[in-house]
Amino acid sequence: MSQYTSIEKIPLIIQDLRTQFKTGFTKDLTFRKQQLHNLIRFLEENKKVLFEAVWKDLHKHKLECDVGEISPIIDECKYFIKHLDRLTKAEVTTKRFLMNATDKTFVRKEPKGLVLIIGRKTLVSQHTAEVIAKLLPHYLDARAYSVITGGVPETTAVLENQFDHIFYTGNGQVGKIVMSAAAKHLTPVTLELGGKSPAFIAEDADVNITAHRLLWGKFFNNGQTCVAPDYVLCVESKLKTFLEACRETIDEYYGKHPQRCPSYGRIVNTRQFDRLKGMLDQCDPDTIVVGGETDREDLYIAPTIVSPVDPDTHPLMQQEIFGPILPVIPIRNIDEGIQIVNARDHPLALYVFAGPSYNYNKILDHTSSGGVLINDVLMHIQELSLPFGGVGPSGTGNYHGDKSFETFTYFRSTMVKDLKSESVVAVRYPPYTNDKNTVLNLLVYGFPSRVGAKITTFTNVCGALWNFFFKKPDAAAYDSKL
Repeated sequence: MSQYTSIEKIPLIIQDLRTQFKTGFTKDLTFRKQQLHNLIRFLEENKKVLFEAVWKDLHKHKLECDVGEISPIIDECKYFIKHLDRLTKAEVTTKRFLMNATDKTFVRKEPKGLVLIIGRKTLVSQHTAEVIAKLLPHYLDARAYSVITGGVPETTAVLENQFDHIFYTGNGQVGKIVMSAAAKHLTPVTLELGGKSPAFIAEDADVNITAHRLLWGKFFNNGQTCVAPDYVLCVESKLKTFLEACRETIDEYYGKHPQRCPSYGRIVNTRQFDRLKGMLDQCDPDTIVVGGETDREDLYIAPTIVSPVDPDTHPLMQQEIFGPILPVIPIRNIDEGIQIVNARDHPLALYVFAGPSYNYNKILDHTSSGGVLINDVLMHIQELSLPFGGVGPSGTGNYHGDKSFETFTYFRSTMVKDLKSESVVAVRYPPYTNDKNTVLNLLVYGFPSRVGAKITTFTNVCGALWNFFFKKPDAAAYDSKL
C-alpha cells in the first residue's frame, strides 16, 4: 500500500460513523438499495482494474477472478435489491400465552449498528487493497462506509474500539485475536476461518471425474482458498488409478510446464511461499507423485501431489496447507477415513466423491464440518441460497443470502397490549386468591388431556370467573390457607 490510514484518525472515523448511524438515515430502504446499486457499478465499471490488481497479487486469471470474486458479489447485491422489502418486513408471531390473545406481537428487523468487516487483503494482496481503498469510496456514501487500510498496528488500533458486530475472514490464529478483542466489548462476531478440509474417495467413485473436479478446486487460486480440499482420503482399491488420473489432469489443465501457463496462479507473498516450501522440503522425494518444483523469485510452486502420507506424522498434516500441494492418504475403508477426520478439528468443508447410489450419509452422520459437497468441490459456496460458515475452530456464524441479512440484523421483539382486555388481565393483580389461581392455571397450562379432567377444569374455571367478576376477593381468607 502506498499509504495506510493514520492510526490517530481511526477513532475519529469510527466515532463519526457511529454518530451518523444514530441519525437513522441508513435505515431508509431506498438509500440501502441505492448503495447496493452503487456497489454493482463499482464492480462493473472497474472490472478491468480489479482484474489487473488481482493478477499482480496472485497471477490469477481473469476468468477465475470474475467467477470467484466479482460475480458472486453482484449476484448478492441484485438479490438483496429484490428481496430487501421482504427481509426487513416485521414478522407477526403466533401467540402461545392465552392472556396475550388479543394483543399484537411482532418482531422488528433492525440493523445491529456499526459493523467492522476485516479482510486480509491489505497485508497479503496489496494491489487489490489499494484499488478498493482508492476507488470504492467514490461509489458508497462516506457517511455510512469507510475503508481503513493498514497492517497489524492499524488493525490493532481498530479493534480497540467498540462495534456492534465484527466480521472476519482469515486464519484461526488471527481469528482468536479478533474474538478476544470483541469479548472486551461483548461484541458478537462472525468468523470464517478455514482448516484442513478432507476429500473422501469411495470405492465406487468415478476416478476420472473425481480427478478433474477435485484438482480444479484444489488449484483454483493456487490452492489459496479457505475451502480448498486440503487432503484426500482414498480407498486403497482406487489409489493407483486416482494418482494416474491426477497426472493426466494436471497435464491437461496446465501443460508440461505449468509455470508458463497463464491459467496457473502464484503464491501471494514470500512469507507464504517459504512456509509452503518448508513443508515440501520435509517430504520424502519418492512420495512426490507430481510436481514439487519451486521458484521463489516467481513465487511459483508447481501443482503437487504427495502420496502416501501418514495422517499422524507427516509435515503436510500438521497445519492447513493453503497452497497447491495435495497429500493423498491411502485408507483401507471409509471407516478408517472417518477416524482420521475426527481426530482433527472440525473442517470448514468436507467433500465426498462416490457413485450415485453410495450412502454418503454414513460419513455425514459420523463427522462434523461447516459445509458438505458431494461429488464436487468449492461449488457449495457459490450457491448463495445455502448458508456458509464453519463449526468449532473452522469458524462461527454463517452468511450468504438471507443468512447474511440475519447476521447483521437485530431481531427486536415487540408487543402492543390491548387496553380493552383489562378485565381479563386483572386476574394477575393482587390480592391473590384461589379463584385467580384457577383462572391463571388455565391461561398458562391450558386444559388437561384427560376428558374427565377437562370437565372438572371447565367447571372450576366457570365458578372462579363468576366469583372473580361478581364477588369481592378476600385476600386475608386466601392467605390463611397458604
